[in-house]
Amino acid sequence: MKSAVVVFPGSNRDRDMIAALSKIGGVAPAVVWHKDTSLPDVDLIVIPGGFSYGDYLRSGAIAARSPIMAAIRDKAAKGVRVLGVCNGFQVLTEAGLLPGVLMRNASLRFVCREVMLKVETADSVFTQGYRTGQLIRTPVAHHDGNYFADPATLKAIEDNGQVAFRYAEGSNPNGSVNDIAGVFNRDKTVLGLMPHPENLIESAHGGLDGRALFSGLLQVA
Repeated sequence: MKSAVVVFPGSNRDRDMIAALSKIGGVAPAVVWHKDTSLPDVDLIVIPGGFSYGDYLRSGAIAARSPIMAAIRDKAAKGVRVLGVCNGFQVLTEAGLLPGVLMRNASLRFVCREVMLKVETADSVFTQGYRTGQLIRTPVAHHDGNYFADPATLKAIEDNGQVAFRYAEGSNPNGSVNDIAGVFNRDKTVLGLMPHPENLIESAHGGLDGRALFSGLLQVA
């Protein structure tokens, strides 16, 4: 699988993502700076976690207007898979590539711990390594992970099967509506999620629950 990791000023999980893609895919991803205007020929584009531009204005709002985003939109329109994790999820919503918004956590506090996720569907290139309904552990680390969408948008997301993951077993760490932890675009070629699957891919890290997201992608590369 050929992949690219996009780095913004303030990204801090880019190295984690690069390590995960390298270990599981066997090939190091291309690293693309936010001021670049083109992307290499890849199967997957990843926007990692962090605090792009220091979360000024709103989390992901400035990054969504970086030069590289035009190329990402173009690739996404052509069906190239795009994954946004944590701050990457925020960037994708701010860029209009995913529905809804990410707001300040309901507790108004930064949250860093493991949560339980329910896999809502295995019918996607991102989740085919799991079973529908499977429960997995995944770390979270965010201050603005409270997912929200207006009633009409929320109904469309639910009706179209665009919810990828939900917080399960009362582990919602941020107040997200309907316990939503990750959503797809309509074609399920773009995924954004707040938890960090790249941080749970080896037994030495405490578990392998995040690994199937990446190994599942390899099946269609």
